[in-house]
Amino acid sequence: MYLTSSYATLHGAVRIPASKSHTIRALLIASLADGESELLNPLDSGDTVSCCYVCTALGARIDRSPGTWRVRGTGGALSVPAVPVDVGNSGTTLYLALATAALADQPITFTGDYQIQRRPATALLDALNALGARAVSARGNGCAPITVCGPLRGGAVSLPCPTSQYLSSLLLNCPLARGTTDITVPLLNERPYVEMTLDWLARQGIHLYNDDCRHFRIPGGQRYHAFSRDIPADFSSATFFLVAAAITNSEVELLGLDMNDTQGDKAVVTMLQSMGAHIKTAPDRIYVRGGQLHGATLDLNATPDALPAMAVAACCAQSETLIINVAQARIKETDRIAVMTKELRALGAEIEELPDGMLVRPSRLHGGTVHGHDDHRVVMALAVAGLRAAAPVTIQGAEAISVTFPSFVALMQHLGAHVTLHN
Repeated sequence: MYLTSSYATLHGAVRIPASKSHTIRALLIASLADGESELLNPLDSGDTVSCCYVCTALGARIDRSPGTWRVRGTGGALSVPAVPVDVGNSGTTLYLALATAALADQPITFTGDYQIQRRPATALLDALNALGARAVSARGNGCAPITVCGPLRGGAVSLPCPTSQYLSSLLLNCPLARGTTDITVPLLNERPYVEMTLDWLARQGIHLYNDDCRHFRIPGGQRYHAFSRDIPADFSSATFFLVAAAITNSEVELLGLDMNDTQGDKAVVTMLQSMGAHIKTAPDRIYVRGGQLHGATLDLNATPDALPAMAVAACCAQSETLIINVAQARIKETDRIAVMTKELRALGAEIEELPDGMLVRPSRLHGGTVHGHDDHRVVMALAVAGLRAAAPVTIQGAEAISVTFPSFVALMQHLGAHVTLHN
């Protein structure tokens, strides 16, 4: 499938869908809890449906009625599926569920699509092995297919986290382990996602000791309880609309966003303000008015998912932008640093690829055909670039959008964007 995007000015208001990261955490906690939980207005997308499939395979019962998902939890007594569990394209589901599987006392195998089978989990597997479980990569490369067998007993472990999801996996599941777990964290990227996990644990009344995310002590034998929660809107998805408005001299209102939420990508608001965009925040909404942007130095260590969109914003600035400290963007669905450099260059951008980011010079984007590399955020970022290009931009592999943002095209069209899907 192709997506074609062309020059446009946007106007109006749209409601941003729910957070993928919150929805997946909610599903996993509800699946481990006693009783029935309610997820109100969750994100219904490829990744969250994959998480539902995993949770069902582990014994939860899920009713995905429109607007309300009801999850009957296992109380921590997991079922053991007889066949490998397919996480689809959802790296978050894979990483977080690996430690969940360690709560069972029989082997559980996870697999996924070709991108999942290239995403490393070695440090997390080493940690699970040190905590009493047995976790093995079938090909010995730290990637799926991965088989995990518990029980998770607890103990002491040092866990470097090039992705925060390794740590979130242990934080979510070690409270249900048999004994106390001590985790030392010598490296932590994407800290806000850990803070999101900790907020979910606090809401559940989970007891733990936290020394500034450098050391954790988590008593075992705890339990999760049923809950009902409205899932917050997704700042990662909102990033594409924030950037689109900022680079097209548009006026847009984004509804449902809470600047008090734990999501790290809310920092995109401050980044764009530092580049000259006019943005005002209010309870439950953000107002954006575009204009002339100037370059800035952007540290995306805490917000790697923002890299594709912010690279587009940088192309449209009047001076150089330096994107730094985000080497982990190379181990997402794609190597997003390399991919965005390649595809934006194909549209006329002047970009220097760096080991941990990119140097982007003011660029006049022209049209053409580029590839989305089966990466939802790359496809959406290139669609946003098309809104400022001199001629239409056509992106191959647009079906990847459904992984996190099935309504992206419809919402863009509602604001007046010239974006269309076609075969």
